[in-house]
Amino acid sequence: MTWLLILILVPLAGALVLAFLKGNDRAAVLAALGFSILEFLLVIPFWLSYNASGPRLQMTSSFDWIPSFGVHIAFGVDGIALIMIAVIALLVPIVVGGLGTMDKLPAGRSAGGFLSLILLQEALTIGVFAATDVFLFYVLFEIMLIPMYFLIGGYGGANRQYAAVKFFLYSFLGGLIMLASAIGAYSLAADKLGKGTFDWATLVTVVRDAPLSTQIWLFLGFFLAFAIKAPLVPFHTWLPDAAGEAPIGVAVLLVGILDKVGTFGFLRYCLPMFPDASKALAPLVLVLSVIGVLYGSILAAGQRDMKRFIAYVSIAHFGFISLGIFAFNEQAMVGSATYMLNHSLATGMLIVVIGLVIARGGSSRISDYGGMAKVTPLLAGLFLLAGLSTLSLPGTNSFVSEFLVLIGSFVDQPVYTILATVGMVLAAAYVLWLYQRVFQGPVRGDALVGVGGGPGTAIAPELGAKKAIRDLSGREIAILAPLVVLIIVLGFYPKPVLDTVTPTVQQTLSAVQGGK
Repeated sequence: MTWLLILILVPLAGALVLAFLKGNDRAAVLAALGFSILEFLLVIPFWLSYNASGPRLQMTSSFDWIPSFGVHIAFGVDGIALIMIAVIALLVPIVVGGLGTMDKLPAGRSAGGFLSLILLQEALTIGVFAATDVFLFYVLFEIMLIPMYFLIGGYGGANRQYAAVKFFLYSFLGGLIMLASAIGAYSLAADKLGKGTFDWATLVTVVRDAPLSTQIWLFLGFFLAFAIKAPLVPFHTWLPDAAGEAPIGVAVLLVGILDKVGTFGFLRYCLPMFPDASKALAPLVLVLSVIGVLYGSILAAGQRDMKRFIAYVSIAHFGFISLGIFAFNEQAMVGSATYMLNHSLATGMLIVVIGLVIARGGSSRISDYGGMAKVTPLLAGLFLLAGLSTLSLPGTNSFVSEFLVLIGSFVDQPVYTILATVGMVLAAAYVLWLYQRVFQGPVRGDALVGVGGGPGTAIAPELGAKKAIRDLSGREIAILAPLVVLIIVLGFYPKPVLDTVTPTVQQTLSAVQGGK
């Protein structure tokens, strides 16, 4: 029994327990919170036991699954997988703790069912980041769509069914194409070694020697699956619908965690396994990355819905991440790897704060708000902090990542980098504009209107009844506190994360440069 297996089994056990607590919402919330906090506490010694200067894959375990086809249940982590597992373990307790404040379940839906799907999603996503057998990775890549499908389709907004089906079909189709490439890599191993295998480390040594034309076809199968998941323009259209209809806690996991499987796949699979194809097709990916930065930024500025705003901001950020990856520069790639973590923290906090705004106003439309800083100054301040981290202000966690991406990419790809920097200017515009419209000026709009009592009194239009708009409660402060601390601490002291991911990036670049 290894640490990784324990980290996968704990949330699975929690999901099973919660499945039997559907009639008791309070017990379900307490049980889910207990399992998720236990998972986070287990991650701490797991992180401390990782040796950044050691081999790429650590805490490994392997068991025969389908021996006749060389398939194993095999897990292991590198520095990039480690930071993503850590951020999953951090965000899930926040999502659980926010149930009832930033999220309220539809009538007739139990907390036990919702939270069991959350913990199941956590276990499967950790498995995806930890899998070292390519076939196992594919299976988990597809299975993890199921709980997210039910979370969006069962607990989301008015168009939840459309959004859930679109999310599922896009990702499922990409996974099937990836499976075809994985089978092609298996066949290459069978021709060269006399028997097929799906072991990642073995395939890296076998497939990298294949002719360029073969590599390109196999690369495209993996790349398409990951580009959809990332999401990279033009494969992004599922995200605004899914994020716009998902409950706030589900959106935190969707935008903060699941999207990173795509960029993680670029680093773990596309580059080491297909180095020559990666270099040959890099210009195409760089073009798509820059388009994503500019397109996402422009559309974010024009959004009328706060949840869809988050989706387009993330599309722009993933453009930066893929730019750093396919620049094939150590600084840029380290920036991209850390950007994956920092985007999860900054965007996760921004989604939570937006959820708290929506919980008070009853609407996600930006035009329904104004002047909330007069009534909720603490909420306004934390919204601004999350926004400043999102636009990568110096002193916040995201700045180091974006700076490394741009300074590293400029060395080898100056044109693409200069174009991408326009996204930085647009980020300042759309984040500050959103803050200004929601929190500054007079209290106004349909959801927040001074009635009789003046600012601080709100009216729910559908009820025609007054209600007080309050600032953050102690519970809400506790939910946000870990994210606030990490955003500030990593803004001034990013060394622990940089030291963790840099050796993995160096090994990835060494594999790419060792191609033909």
